[in-house]
Amino acid sequence: MANSDTLVDKLDELDRRFTELVEQMNDPEIATNPARIVEISKEHAGLARIVTPYRQYKKICADRDEAQGIVDDPDADSDLKELASAELDGLKHQAIDAMEDIKGLLVMSKDSAIDSILIEIRAGTGGDEAALFAGDLLGMYRRYAESRRWKFELLTARATEIGGFREVVVNIKGQGVWSRLGYEGGGHRVQRVPKTESQGRVHTSAATVAVLAEPKEIDVQIDWANDVNEFVSRAGGPGGQSVNKIESAIKLEHIETGITVSMRDEKSQHKNRAKARRILLTRVYEHHQKKQLADEAAARKTMIGSGDRSQRVRTYNFPQNRCTDHRLKGEGQEGANFNLDRIITGDLDTMIDALVAHDKAQRLANL
Repeated sequence: MANSDTLVDKLDELDRRFTELVEQMNDPEIATNPARIVEISKEHAGLARIVTPYRQYKKICADRDEAQGIVDDPDADSDLKELASAELDGLKHQAIDAMEDIKGLLVMSKDSAIDSILIEIRAGTGGDEAALFAGDLLGMYRRYAESRRWKFELLTARATEIGGFREVVVNIKGQGVWSRLGYEGGGHRVQRVPKTESQGRVHTSAATVAVLAEPKEIDVQIDWANDVNEFVSRAGGPGGQSVNKIESAIKLEHIETGITVSMRDEKSQHKNRAKARRILLTRVYEHHQKKQLADEAAARKTMIGSGDRSQRVRTYNFPQNRCTDHRLKGEGQEGANFNLDRIITGDLDTMIDALVAHDKAQRLANL
């Protein structure tokens, strides 16, 4: 999309595809195929977010061109010319604004379509304090999900004795979940006085966050009998005799990629296997996506990074009640800093809005 003509060609192509989908949905043969109609309906709904405003834009352009034609017509009635001239400036600005909105929808549409993610939080440097911080991040995301009325499911967790987490994986489902929380991937650093610190000194600890789009079965195919090695063992740790007597713990190894997942949280082997497969499916999907979408990911990396947990994205400074997102520092110090009390309690919208705006600007610059 190096120029406006190429952009319009792309939009016209999407418009034609949208029309084809409408025709298919009205085809009696397709209408009796539930799987096919669901697939078509999803694509139709995704395109509608772009095609509907694009058609409105084309109507504005037609009205603008008609008004311009009247103004340029030497034989036109003077009163009609005056009326058309009065409308022309407004129509020109409407067309420009409408196209800018469409560009934004076009570059962000794929994100909006992802409605299920996994968030993996792991304690980093800092011992028990890092584990407590991982727990704080878990609570932050839980409260934000609740405020958005998203479904929040704890898949697996390794808790510490003092209430923190060494590792935790959650699934969050809901409209717009990736477009809002996709920016959380990376290294999160906390500066505060730990509960275990008797001298009142500020310590720096860290946790890492990975955000993965959870694929549907159609996105990545795994032959669970031939592509994966499964190991079954007795679940260790807390849970009582009923957990430890039964071989309920599951470890899955994807042969091609070497990716492994262990699950022992449930007493049921069946439930552990189902959870482990969901996580493995997501990690294998991410592995292949990184290979296939390298060019696209490079553009996005300027904003949210690759999701690489070594990339520091945010610092939570408790003594100064300040949360700093380092990806926004180029926007000025004020734009990068947010009230920590509000952030840690799940009030993330102001910060996420700033990240979305910056990301959108980066993508538009790459059109």
